[in-house]
Amino acid sequence: MTQSASSTIALRTVATVLVLGSLAGCDTLSEWLAPDKVDYKSATSAPTLTVPSDLSKAHLDDHFSVPATSIGLGGAPMFTQTANGSATLGVPTAQDPLGMHIERDGDIRRLVVDGRTPEELWPELKAFWQENGFVLQTDQPAQGLMETNWAENRAKIGNDWFRSSIGKLFDGIYSSGTLDKFRTVVEHGSDGSTEITISHSALEEVMIGQQKETSRWVSRPRDPNLEQAFLNRMIQKFGLSNTQAMMLQANARVGDAKVATVADGAPALDLSEPFDRAWLRIGVALDRSSFAVDNSDKSKGLYYVRYIDDTQDVKKEGLFGKLLTSSAPPKKLVVNVRPKSDSQTQVSVVDASGNIDTSADAKRLVSTLGAALN
Repeated sequence: MTQSASSTIALRTVATVLVLGSLAGCDTLSEWLAPDKVDYKSATSAPTLTVPSDLSKAHLDDHFSVPATSIGLGGAPMFTQTANGSATLGVPTAQDPLGMHIERDGDIRRLVVDGRTPEELWPELKAFWQENGFVLQTDQPAQGLMETNWAENRAKIGNDWFRSSIGKLFDGIYSSGTLDKFRTVVEHGSDGSTEITISHSALEEVMIGQQKETSRWVSRPRDPNLEQAFLNRMIQKFGLSNTQAMMLQANARVGDAKVATVADGAPALDLSEPFDRAWLRIGVALDRSSFAVDNSDKSKGLYYVRYIDDTQDVKKEGLFGKLLTSSAPPKKLVVNVRPKSDSQTQVSVVDASGNIDTSADAKRLVSTLGAALN
């Protein structure tokens, strides 16, 4: 190892030791998601990010459902203004007086915006991630998929006395040792609505070698609280207040879909829900797995996927360095989502002939989907 590399690692080690104390005790939702705990690329234009640690059922006052007027804001989609001055990007209905609602499936939450198409909301979603300090790495309106780059939450580093004084001169040597990125899945819902789901992926830097002389990036579990927090912030981007956003979170509609393996033991899943809903849930589950969706064809019920190693995507200059990538191409698989009846859908991995794939990779993928859906 060169003298320069040794010096860099030494500096990082010193910085890490100095900030460990400031990071301790920040694992609770209320602490971690406080306004000063989220700072991706020092984005200062984003609204305050706050999510209560314990949401209780909240009541939406009837005055939110009064006849509304539409107003255009800077060429953006038309906002709806209610009599009390509230604004919403959605179109209020008797069921959704704020023009949108939250649906919950386990720890997965999705935002349903009434009366708006994905095409109308796409520019707002792009602006949302940019305002929150991210660069879009994937921007595919036709596929309904948006993905940010890997970014570091600088607020997790802490601001101890050393960094606030001398350390500001060498801020580049500080690192939280974690990276995050987010996928946004946007789908056409029923009755002209749009369904939006945020998926979180995370990496953690670990030291390796006999003398801990180098490091590598490894995947760490997704944080559903962070997904929920950014969904809360997105609701505010769409015109509502933080209080209204929390009410939508508290009144999330719980789904009762059931997932089971098929009776004959083949590597497939049966979902007790119609095709449209199953198609969306499988797409979200794939986004939360170690499989990337390269393409999809809803008319044929097919997702074309491949296994990915998240660490291969990290190419950050300076302390993060460039990672070595494998030359072996990942195996590609085809996920088939097909309706069995109006209320039941089957999911399996198929081969080139359309038959159920019983390979180890296919079984692994089905098992991963089953765990995610349950």
